[in-house]
Amino acid sequence: MSRASLEKEPSDVASMFDGVAAKYDLTNDVLSMGQDRLWRRATTRAIDARPGERVLDIAAGTGTSSEPFADAGIEVVPADFSLGMLQVGHRRRPDLAFTAADAMRLPFADGSFDVVTMAFGLRNVADPEVALREFLRVTKPGGRLVVCEFSQPVNRAFRGVYLNYLMRALPSIARRTSSNPDSYVYLAESIRAWPDQRALGQRLAAAGWQGVEWRNLTGGIVALHRATKAGTPAGTPAGTPARTAAP
Repeated sequence: MSRASLEKEPSDVASMFDGVAAKYDLTNDVLSMGQDRLWRRATTRAIDARPGERVLDIAAGTGTSSEPFADAGIEVVPADFSLGMLQVGHRRRPDLAFTAADAMRLPFADGSFDVVTMAFGLRNVADPEVALREFLRVTKPGGRLVVCEFSQPVNRAFRGVYLNYLMRALPSIARRTSSNPDSYVYLAESIRAWPDQRALGQRLAAAGWQGVEWRNLTGGIVALHRATKAGTPAGTPAGTPARTAAP
């Protein structure tokens, strides 16, 4: 099995995720020491979706991030460009509408969703700016974006310990749990090379998103970025402020 490089050729990245799909959720649990579950719950709360809204969960993988919405009766479209991930997800949750989709060329009409969310996927996209503009295109006026992604710990001493864990311990642990441990070398490299919280916020704003804000999770190992699309949601009376994601 192969691993992707920081060139992030889409076919290479998709193939890499195909190779880890079978044990992906288990490996993430082990490597994060269970923190990934807390991060995903925080993302779900930040999205604050309600019945009647439509959510696009891009880079949904096996669908674990989409399940809370479906279980609450909210329409959600879990999408990913790894067919291996989608196949594993469909076996787990055949009731979910898994869709093959490239973040840089989404197969959806303009203004199709009230919320677009992406957890731990943006740094794997070859051109994040193109993806962020695509997210804006398929979001309704007044709609929301929530991105959960690895970031930079704010404490300098802790940052050193964390980076050492990434580059040394993470690949070693992955050899015991993953079907393609070499892919986790790429994971560590991609996290280390990813911009910090402020820089990612600037990328969102440059792509046309408004009201960009972020919140650190686990000391900044992960950050939740939120933003809105300009305009008023359909059906909202003039002068009524659009609802934003809960803090």
